[in-house]
Amino acid sequence: MKNETKVERKSPREVVITRTFNAPARIVFEAWTKADVMRRWWVPASSGLTLLSCEMDVRTGGGYRFVFAAEPEPMAFFGRYLEVVPCSRLVWTNDESGDAGQRSTLTLEEHGDTTRIVLHELYPSADALEAGKGAYDGMAETFAQLDALLPASAA
Repeated sequence: MKNETKVERKSPREVVITRTFNAPARIVFEAWTKADVMRRWWVPASSGLTLLSCEMDVRTGGGYRFVFAAEPEPMAFFGRYLEVVPCSRLVWTNDESGDAGQRSTLTLEEHGDTTRIVLHELYPSADALEAGKGAYDGMAETFAQLDALLPASAA
C-alpha cells in the first residue's frame, strides 16, 4: 500500500507533516532514533546531498548533529532533545539557525500494524518559516525511503 505524505501550513509559523507507515510504532521510532538507521533514509536521494556524519544522543537533554557535504564547506544541522517518550513522542530544537530555528515535535500513533506520524514544526516567526520552507519539498521522497527501509528494519 502506498502511503501519502501530507504537508500543511497551519499558520504563518507552523507546518504539520503527516504520514502513515506500514510498521509498528517501535520500528518507526527506532528509525528516528538510531543513527545507523536514520542515515539510510533521512536525505532525499534526488537532492544530491551526502550525509557525512550522523550523531544522535537520543535522550531528554541529549543532542544530535548531522553534517552534509556542501560547497564551499560542509553544512551542519544540530540541536537538543527536549522530550523523549519511547515509541510515542520526540521533541527537539533546531539550533543551527540560532533564534530562527524551529522546534520539532514528532508523535507516533500506532493503529494495528501501522503507525501514523505527525511532525509539527513551529518556527519563531513567519519569516523564519519562509526561509526554511524548501526543506519540505523532499519530505514525500524522504518518507518513501523510510517506507522502503522499514520491512528490513523489522527483521
